[in-house]
Amino acid sequence: MKSIVVFCGSSAGNEPEFVNEAYALGKTLAEQQITTVYGGAKIGIMGQVAQGALEANGKVIGVIPEFLKIREVYHTTLTELIITQNMHERKLKMHELSDGIIMLPGGFGTLEEFFEMLTWGQLGLHQYPIGVLNTNGFYDDLLKMLKSMVDKGFVKKENFDMILTDSSILGLLSQMEAYSPLEITKWAERAALID
Repeated sequence: MKSIVVFCGSSAGNEPEFVNEAYALGKTLAEQQITTVYGGAKIGIMGQVAQGALEANGKVIGVIPEFLKIREVYHTTLTELIITQNMHERKLKMHELSDGIIMLPGGFGTLEEFFEMLTWGQLGLHQYPIGVLNTNGFYDDLLKMLKSMVDKGFVKKENFDMILTDSSILGLLSQMEAYSPLEITKWAERAALID
């Protein structure tokens, strides 16, 4: 992988491990010569990811919509800052710049970004490895719910298995490096078979 987009909160949360792991992830990506692509903020977990990478002499690209520049206190010392017109354009740009996805702790926006990229993967629009860094079991309940969706027939197991999960940075990156995308039947082909 040459670049990874990191989805995470503009808040720091209330457990020090969230901040520490975010910084460590940025540092590790830089040390492995992987470009960090993220939401462009200087605050919260976002800011820690960027700072960890920058302090390890890594390349960091921030992507932020114009209307969020002030609200999220955009980072001024990034390798590159890209300003978009809206949130949708932001996600498209992040997608274009990366070949892997990692989700750290965050709120509604983090989940929305992650699930859109996951859905694009399910639809065959990309074949990037999709990772969840499950710091302190933050996403245990979410993963349990997704497993329940598989059990109840709303999510296919092979699509659930696209989500790579680990509580350690190196463990997750190792899974992502070894990831082999599934052969996905095109939706148009499926429709033709049904007709």
